[in-house]
Amino acid sequence: MINRSEWIKENFIEIPLDGNTLQVYCVRKAIFDSVQIATPRFFGSLLDVGCGQMPYREYILANNQKIDKYIGLDMESSSIHDTSIADLTWDAKTIPLTDNFVDSAMATEVLEHCFEPTETLKEVFRVLKPGGVFFFTVPFLWPLHETPYDAYRYTPFSLKNHLEKAGFEKIDISSLGGWHASMAQMLGLWVTESNLKPFPKKIMTRVIKKAIPWLLKNDSKNNEFKQHTMISGLFGFAYKPLIS
Repeated sequence: MINRSEWIKENFIEIPLDGNTLQVYCVRKAIFDSVQIATPRFFGSLLDVGCGQMPYREYILANNQKIDKYIGLDMESSSIHDTSIADLTWDAKTIPLTDNFVDSAMATEVLEHCFEPTETLKEVFRVLKPGGVFFFTVPFLWPLHETPYDAYRYTPFSLKNHLEKAGFEKIDISSLGGWHASMAQMLGLWVTESNLKPFPKKIMTRVIKKAIPWLLKNDSKNNEFKQHTMISGLFGFAYKPLIS
């Protein structure tokens, strides 16, 4: 039987808000919300870059009949997570697929681990068919993780620049959360990850557990990305141009 810590680690869709999930609840909810927006845009063969456990595979396939093949791609080896369930592995330099092979691609919380993001995006671009869609999410407000393989935190401007250099067009980038969502996410991280002593941690957990739903409900995302805009993370879409 799977224990609770393993269940929390593996659950990305219906994770509850409780004292054991405060550090991941906000980010997983926001990413899954973006996956729900992305799912109708996928079609044909879908490549999941940096697939990990492929947490969204069942949801995507159950809610989009236009997808005829789901391909999970991950690193050849990883000390961070199990890559054995991936359909394909790669060396982070060359995706083992021919040009114009897949119709759709996605990368959730992957690009921040790419030390040469433009080169990675060029590979995604290469294997996409003309007119293909690429969906992505990246963190902005998040602690160092999977060290030493944590490379970047992107602004919308730097992310757009990398995508354009790779050849993508019709780039649409949105915020995963604004000021309130960022505060909710930070509170959850603070109370679980900052080594509070047991008693204040117990008290603050109760308070923050009540505060997070209110903060998320009253969050206002600003996708104009003006001065002093706050973001918890980003998601978006980019397309490979059609060949005329």
